[in-house]
Amino acid sequence: MDKGHAKSLAATAPAVACMKLMLMIFNFVFWVTGIAILAIGIWTKVDLYKYMELSSIYYKESPYVLIGVGAVIVVVGSLGCCCTMKGNSCLLYMYAGFLVIVFVAELSAGCTGFIYKGKLEKGFKEGLTNAIKKYGSNDDITVAMDNMQKQLHCCGNSAYTDWFNSTWGSGKNYSVPESCCRSDVSTVCQNVNVKTVGYNASIYTEGCASTVIDFMQAKMGMIGGVALGISFFQLFGALLACCLAKNINRSKYEQVA
Repeated sequence: MDKGHAKSLAATAPAVACMKLMLMIFNFVFWVTGIAILAIGIWTKVDLYKYMELSSIYYKESPYVLIGVGAVIVVVGSLGCCCTMKGNSCLLYMYAGFLVIVFVAELSAGCTGFIYKGKLEKGFKEGLTNAIKKYGSNDDITVAMDNMQKQLHCCGNSAYTDWFNSTWGSGKNYSVPESCCRSDVSTVCQNVNVKTVGYNASIYTEGCASTVIDFMQAKMGMIGGVALGISFFQLFGALLACCLAKNINRSKYEQVA
C-alpha cells in the first residue's frame, strides 16, 4: 500500500465514524418526533374530534392518519439505527429512500389539510347549526353539544342568541341549555330569560364555532409548523445516509485496493 493510498484510507475512516455519529443523533431525534406525532394523533382522536364529530364535513380517518404516520416514523427511525450500526451501504440507501417517501407523504398531507381548511371551518359551522336544530330530540347530539359548551365555555353557534330561535328554545322565553351556564356562578340560568338584566352575566356568551375554530387554528398551526420543520429535517437525514453509504463503499474499495 503506497503512502497516498494509506493517507486516503486514514482520512476516510474518521469521516465515516463522524457521519455515523451524526446519523445516529438524527435517528434518535427522528424517532422522538415519531413518538410526538403518534401522541398528537391519539390526542386528536380522544380530545379534538369529539367536537369535530358535530361537523357536517367529518373526516374520521384523520386521527388515524397521524397515528399511522407516527408509527411508521418510529419503525423507520428504529430501522435507521440498525442500518447505521451495521454500516451496510445498501440498507442505508434504502433508509434514505424511506425518508424521502415519508417526506413526500407528510408534505402531501400538509398541503391537503391547508386546501381543505376553509371547507372544514364552513362544515363545522353548518354542523353546529344542524346540531342546534336537533338538540333535545337526538341524544348523541344533545350530549355532544352539552359537553362542548361546558368544556369550552361557549354557547350556541355564533352566539348564545342562536338558542332563542331553535326548536329546543321554542316557548322557553329566551332561555339557553344548562350547559351554557357559567360554572363559577351559582345562579341556574336554565329556563330563565337570559335577556333579563343580571342573568346575561350568568352564561357563556361567545359562540362555539369561533371558539373551536380558534382553538384548532392555534393548535394545528403549531403542529403544522413543527411538521414542516420535521419534514425538511428528513431530507437532511436522507442526504446524510447517502453520504455515509458512499463513504463506506469508498472505504471498502480502498481497503481492497
